Amino acid sequence: MDKEVWGFIDSGEGSPAFNMALDEALLEWHSQGEIPPMIRFYGWNPATLSIGYFQQVDKEIDLEKVREHQLGFVRRPTGGRGVLHEHELTYSVIVTEDHPQMPKTVTEAYRVISEGILKGFQHLGMEAYFAVPKTAEERESLKNPRSAVCFDAPSWYELVVEGRKVAGSAQTRQKGVILQHGSILLDIDEDKLFSLFKYSSERVKQRMQKAFKDKAVAINEISNRQIALPEAKEAFRIGFEQGLNIELKPYVLSEQQLEFVNKLAQERYENDEWTFKR
Repeated sequence: MDKEVWGFIDSGEGSPAFNMALDEALLEWHSQGEIPPMIRFYGWNPATLSIGYFQQVDKEIDLEKVREHQLGFVRRPTGGRGVLHEHELTYSVIVTEDHPQMPKTVTEAYRVISEGILKGFQHLGMEAYFAVPKTAEERESLKNPRSAVCFDAPSWYELVVEGRKVAGSAQTRQKGVILQHGSILLDIDEDKLFSLFKYSSERVKQRMQKAFKDKAVAINEISNRQIALPEAKEAFRIGFEQGLNIELKPYVLSEQQLEFVNKLAQERYENDEWTFKR
């Protein structure tokens, strides 16, 4: 039986605003039936702190440190916590909610999409699996994550290698379309990451950073060899094809589409009203 063909874009390194605008544009075009379901890989220039749609900048983020580290700063259209996009592969998946392969609930759809990431880790020779919160206490903690840091907050169907979280993802549903995007960490600078958030005291910060080490990990910390970005991209491209049982065909944006993305980037994602609206 022929596999369904999805589009594939590797857009390379983009500005924070461009990256978020392109994800939103792909959602828009897919909702209008102009493009097939889509997998996109991308990177960030400069390295960027992205925050979730609902996060409060003045309460949670140390903007002075963001500037000090010369980072980009952007608010995502998806929920979730703060993510430092630096040494990583970022992915997005765009597919209609009523796609035959997509379950109706957010958590189940998340599991199906994340199957592609799971397979990608396995291609890199890692023992990856989904961890599901088992106790009532664990399930309750999902509703009230203690930390503004994405990889510190638990979620359903967490992708885990050697007991630690290896990929952080967020999802939104608009216009009948699911947009899920997330980070696959190759390396991580924990000191830099934790310097970007506000804490009630230095002690609390240190405690959270120590706990974070036990909960999250980057690929190259646990791999028995150094994995560079091109190898990771290939592994996860194959992983998505296998995990979702699809064929990926490169998709090239037209000049018109690029114009639309750049306009959206400027009007929304570079706009302080959007960035600091909470």
